[in-house]
Amino acid sequence: MTSSPDVLFRPFSLKSLDLKNRIVMAPMTRNMAPDGVPGQPNADYYRARAAGGVGLILSEGTVINRPVSRNEPGIPFFHGEQALAGWKGVIDSVHTAGGRMGPQLWHTGSTKGMSGWQPEGDVESPSGLVAPGQPRGAAMSEEDIADTAAAFAKAAADAKKLGFDTIEIHGAHGYLIDQFFWSGTNTREDRYGGASIKQRARMAGEVVAATRAAVGPDFPIILRVSQWKQQDYAARLAPTPGEMTDWLGPLVEAGVDILHCSQRRFWEPEFPEIDGEDGLNFAGWAKKLTGAATISVGSVGLSGEFIAAFGGEASKPSGLEALIARMEREEFDLIAVGRALISNPDWAAQVLHGKSDALKGFQAADLAALV
Repeated sequence: MTSSPDVLFRPFSLKSLDLKNRIVMAPMTRNMAPDGVPGQPNADYYRARAAGGVGLILSEGTVINRPVSRNEPGIPFFHGEQALAGWKGVIDSVHTAGGRMGPQLWHTGSTKGMSGWQPEGDVESPSGLVAPGQPRGAAMSEEDIADTAAAFAKAAADAKKLGFDTIEIHGAHGYLIDQFFWSGTNTREDRYGGASIKQRARMAGEVVAATRAAVGPDFPIILRVSQWKQQDYAARLAPTPGEMTDWLGPLVEAGVDILHCSQRRFWEPEFPEIDGEDGLNFAGWAKKLTGAATISVGSVGLSGEFIAAFGGEASKPSGLEALIARMEREEFDLIAVGRALISNPDWAAQVLHGKSDALKGFQAADLAALV
């Protein structure tokens, strides 16, 4: 093993996506798109990370064309003439700086935002629940589900047309698609429910299949997934490798190229009872079980995990030895960096040139502006 960061800067290629390194900017909600339309400040924000050496930028969650698909008023749309024109400005800026980028396509389901803002109309979810035993909004009809899959596909096709290099479907963290995965929020008795995770993954599979049909065979599709939910940090959709295969395998077969496996701390083993405390993490197991490429994520380069950031906690820079060791053993293919890139737009370049000592820690106040 070596502590050299060189492994982070190896090129990566998959289908039409060619990246200069393995560093991904993680999607992070910034809630700063007035009327849902990204403008020059948003373009400048993403361009700065491209100029700072990030291989692939994934945008903040940007919502599809469904009624009440966002839970905060400044979340950007990925539909409508004005919003798409704004995103065209973003991707052109990123490309000018030598970067690659994909929008994260999102539907927040029945989750509430942090500000207390209330959207007009009923929120939608699999069973009219926001958490186990907690009603909120309306249960989706089969027609609603079909229209949602079509809306994801249309957004993906628009992204390809605008010149984006990939797209990511948000299927994690207790939002709409994840609410279908989770037995606590999916109590349906039709074909979109069921006792097994494989049954409850049907809706996600239809979203992926519709998206694949819309973008063609060579455009990469990323799917973000998580065990944990904002409603329950201890939730586990797949407590065994067999159940994880049942969950993720059909989604890869439906057209997912890269699984973006979200955990709060990337170094934590997914099944320590099987391979020990230094065992494979979530992304490592997903890659092993499905054969898909994977992105790992979770508190990279910082001392504290990101949930604490929402409570105002700061984090200091931390070493990359554990990350480098896992990358050297090819546990996963790409690594997503979140808050460290908020505070350090040139994080990748600093690591590449051995200037990690110059990196700043993360302060919650850094979230107050697009810089």
